[in-house]
Amino acid sequence: MKCSLIICTYNWPEALALVLSSIAVQSVPPDEIVIADDGSGSSTADTIKKYDEILSIPIVHSWQEDINCRIPHSRNKAIAKAKFEYIIMIDGDTVLHSDFVKDHKISAKKGIYTQGSRVLLQSAITNTIFSKGFFISPSFFSKEAKNKLNMLRIPLISRLIRLQKSKNINRIRGCNYSIYKDDIIKVNGFNEKISTWGREDSEFVQRLFNIGMNKQVLKFSGIQYHLYHKERSHNRINDDILNNTINNNIKSCENGIDRYL
Repeated sequence: MKCSLIICTYNWPEALALVLSSIAVQSVPPDEIVIADDGSGSSTADTIKKYDEILSIPIVHSWQEDINCRIPHSRNKAIAKAKFEYIIMIDGDTVLHSDFVKDHKISAKKGIYTQGSRVLLQSAITNTIFSKGFFISPSFFSKEAKNKLNMLRIPLISRLIRLQKSKNINRIRGCNYSIYKDDIIKVNGFNEKISTWGREDSEFVQRLFNIGMNKQVLKFSGIQYHLYHKERSHNRINDDILNNTINNNIKSCENGIDRYL
């Protein structure tokens, strides 16, 4: 099975460089990298060009004009450009454990959405990482990391947890998940009615549930480290879109990936 690793980014090339550096040391590399760029400036393009020359993995830069926050549009365009059957999605501020891609490929199943988790790095260690120019993995006992259990890679326990399937919409995170491309297309991808930050991931996954798919949780594997930044608040309009999808059992969005295929 071949996979496309999609990285969502917006105007943070320093973080993107750290993420791309972590891809260079994957035990099982992706077959291609697609950068889903929501309108970044030239510094991001320069970073992508630099790593395109360094890495042996092909990089596709999928860019769109910077008009508000259009994450669904950016993801749909990147997924449409992806050449391979399995999609792994991360954010451009999540540094990857060396077995990250391997763990997602091991967990892949048709008709299953795989949701990973993240270690939350705090501001001091994040600043240190940027000042040094390379990633520093925190100690398990460090106060500079939250969600510390997510640092532990224990494949046997991870396999046991994956046996439990659910349709629980809680804790959906777009920064660490994987799914077959065909399953994305079945629900027409991400809903482009959402044009401000938040809820695009949950609304997408709810439509997967509505067509009968299940979620499996990737714990004690698929490890990633989230670089610190201030979190944004989601728009309540997006809550209404999500609730409409739940209450009316909506299975496919009108404004989705089909326009790019």
